[in-house]
Amino acid sequence: MDMERIENLSKPALILDLDALDRNCQVIAMHAKGKKIRVATKSIRSIDVIKRILASNECYQGIMTYSADESLVLVKDGFNDILLGYPSMDGNSLMLIAREHPKEITVMVDSLAHVDYLIKLAKSVNGQFSICVDIDMSTNIFGFHFGVRRSSLRSSSEVLAIVEAIHASDVLHWKGIMGYEAQIAGVGDNVPHSYGKNTIIRLMKQKAKREVKRKREAIITALLQKGYTPALVNGGGTGSIHYTATDEQVSEITVGSGFYSPLLFDYYQEIKYEPALFFAIPIVRQAKADIYTCLGGGYIASGVTDQTKMPLPVYPYGMRLLSMEGAGEVQTPLSYSKERLSIGSAVVFRAAKAGEVCERFTEIHCYSESQSTSTVKTYRGEGMCFL
Repeated sequence: MDMERIENLSKPALILDLDALDRNCQVIAMHAKGKKIRVATKSIRSIDVIKRILASNECYQGIMTYSADESLVLVKDGFNDILLGYPSMDGNSLMLIAREHPKEITVMVDSLAHVDYLIKLAKSVNGQFSICVDIDMSTNIFGFHFGVRRSSLRSSSEVLAIVEAIHASDVLHWKGIMGYEAQIAGVGDNVPHSYGKNTIIRLMKQKAKREVKRKREAIITALLQKGYTPALVNGGGTGSIHYTATDEQVSEITVGSGFYSPLLFDYYQEIKYEPALFFAIPIVRQAKADIYTCLGGGYIASGVTDQTKMPLPVYPYGMRLLSMEGAGEVQTPLSYSKERLSIGSAVVFRAAKAGEVCERFTEIHCYSESQSTSTVKTYRGEGMCFL
């Protein structure tokens, strides 16, 4: 890390190590084992960075967006293989998709209510929709729900009912299915000082892998028996790419966090990527001989807010957040006694999650061993705020 460059930046600053990003792209492409990788934009949130990833290897094809408005912005920027990964009820944006971009943007459903809503919107503008059906891939282990609470579709018959409703409409076109195995892709199993919990999670993941493959195969078999052949079978995530790439039923894997490799992905046994995205905040005062206070820093990740969602100071090495204050909205105190630091010096952090921290910055300062520092805009820097 080139601290001289970082010290010269106006802070707070968001920083991207392009060399680490490029190496992560290569590693992810290698693990894909020839499958198509769809880039999850919520984990990137910069058009220039998304384009760099897509250009890095031929396996990177298409993007998964997180809102209808975002999809419309990106299709105007030249992206033409867009999977809107979450159901939307934004009528105005959806009507624009139906009227102008039904081939470039595929929208997500997981209920008959979604289907009926999209039919109504498409007919109102004489448009059409391409549709993907989201399937719940969670696992029930001895009565414990292991996974996320999203789609309500769990059985072949439930999925068939949705696909048949889509085929019955002359304004909807079914493209395929998505099944995100969150309990494999999104749960760390190598958390420090948690040997017992890690062991249990690894065992649960092994069972979940068998169940997910069995469920996906049963649903696809049922669809094929009825004459419905999916053009798209999407699965995976950064934390499950090793497993998902071995599933012959899957045609593409969505990956996002692995490119920046945030803190939460340090806690996986099977995946190792390089930290690529950092933020730097300045020391603005010294409360005690071993307590330095920085401006800003409270970029807490979403989800259940525990210690793992806090940003982590990584330079100077040995700095620690205070347990009674944590990372604050406008100031963050840190304990450090190894050497004396100067007011104005930078403290470098890693965020717990990937793209969320980009919402707090308008630009990303990019550096590389082989090129001079450059900047790219985040979504916020482009004047965009989708969620």
